[in-house]
Amino acid sequence: MNKKIEIRFKNQANSKTFKNLTKLFNLNNKSVLDIGCSYGEHLIHFGEQSMGVTISEDEVRYGRSRGLNIKYGNIESDDLNIKNRFDVIFANNILEHLYSPHIFLCKIKKYLNKDGILILGVPCAPSIKLLMHIKKFRGSLAVAHINFFTKYTLFKTVERSGWEIMDIRGFRIKNKIFDKFLNPIYPHLYVIAKVDKNFDYREKRMKELIGEIISSSPSPSH
Repeated sequence: MNKKIEIRFKNQANSKTFKNLTKLFNLNNKSVLDIGCSYGEHLIHFGEQSMGVTISEDEVRYGRSRGLNIKYGNIESDDLNIKNRFDVIFANNILEHLYSPHIFLCKIKKYLNKDGILILGVPCAPSIKLLMHIKKFRGSLAVAHINFFTKYTLFKTVERSGWEIMDIRGFRIKNKIFDKFLNPIYPHLYVIAKVDKNFDYREKRMKELIGEIISSSPSPSH
C-alpha cells in the first residue's frame, strides 16, 4: 500500500463534513455512483453496488487493489458505458474541471434511480471577498480549475440544468440553521438536488436550440 494514498483514505474517514453527509443521506447503505472518485477514498464508505469513475488508470488500479469497483472513463465522453442506475450520484471536486458543466449535469440524470439524489461538492469563492486574501479560501481559484463559482452561480448552474435544489451548504455542522449561517465563509459547498421532472428550457432557449439543430442538420440530397 502507498503511504501517501492511504493518508487520503484516513483523512477522508475522519472528515466531519463527509461523516455528516454519510449519516444524513445514509450513504453507507445506498448504491452510489462516485464521479471523479480518485483512489476510492469516498467510495469505500458507500453501500453495495456502488461504483466509481475516474480518468486515471493509476487510480483505477489502486482502488481495485482495495477491492473497490472503479471504472476507467471520462464522464464527458459519449463512449462511457454505465448501464446501472444508482440511488445517489456523488460528484465532489469535479464540476470546476469540466469543459461543459451544463451538459454534464444534464447527462448524469440517466444514471439515477427514481427519486435518487445528486450530491455535488464544489469549491466556491466566499461571499466575503476579503477572505480571498487568505490562502485557505483561494481554493476555488486553483490553476487546474477552468470553471469558477460563487454560491449563487453554482445554484443557478444546477437549477438551469434541470435539477430541483433541496439544500446548499457546507455540511460542516450538523445543525442546519447554524451551518447555513456560515455559508458566506465556507470555501466548499455541497448542492443536494433531485431531478426536476417539470423542467424545460425557456421559450427563447428552445428557439435557439431548434435553430442550432436545424443549422447542423445535413442538407437534403437532390
